[in-house]
Amino acid sequence: MSATSTIYRQTILEELNRWKFEMLKKPGRINKLAKKLQTKINGYIPEKVHQAITSAIKQMIRTVLFGAGWTTGKLKTQSSLEEIEIEVEKKITIYKRTGGLEGGITGAGGILMGFADFPLLLGIKLKMLFDIATTYGFDVKDYRERLYILHIFLLAFCSDEKRKETFLLMEDWDKTLQSLPEDIHEYDWRSLQQEYRDYIDLAKMAQLIPVIGAAVGLVANYRLLKKLGFTAMQAYRMRWQTLGKI
Repeated sequence: MSATSTIYRQTILEELNRWKFEMLKKPGRINKLAKKLQTKINGYIPEKVHQAITSAIKQMIRTVLFGAGWTTGKLKTQSSLEEIEIEVEKKITIYKRTGGLEGGITGAGGILMGFADFPLLLGIKLKMLFDIATTYGFDVKDYRERLYILHIFLLAFCSDEKRKETFLLMEDWDKTLQSLPEDIHEYDWRSLQQEYRDYIDLAKMAQLIPVIGAAVGLVANYRLLKKLGFTAMQAYRMRWQTLGKI
């Protein structure tokens, strides 16, 4: 191992350890209050609305995660971690710009176009995760790897209350696989849609406001994809560490 590779390995391990520490921190008081408020608000929403949202998100994610036509780049197997992460950073940058542009266009279109942004952005996020997984050398044709992608998505956008639980499932992924449902219909889609929706509510609702919608959509989408990309990199570094590659 070269000196450059050693320094790079030390640097990412330090970053990975800081991230792990953040994932295991207890929720702050403000975050707890915000979560309680959101839970109370959800209680006022009619059950039919919850069911409709859950069904829509379930179908979108199911189509992307398990659709036969979903494609990615070639599986990486020989590159060094440093080379892989240079490529991953480039991909994340492209997706951030794409998502920001899409958010700006739909935000400028008012309420109807603003609502159209939700499924479009979800598709961009999941496509980015597929590309990142493949670049790190994980075969997304494997159903188990697609479930890991789903957990990365949840970890990036869940509440502090849910964060630790999700992280611990990912940290011991081989053990987690034994307890996950084999049938995708048995997955807790209601919990996923509420965590995802609650996280983006404040940032994305302003996108529906005329005049400022375009700017809000551009910035919000860019930041959401940046956060997701960072979370994915740490998650796959953790997998590499578990496999003894770093």
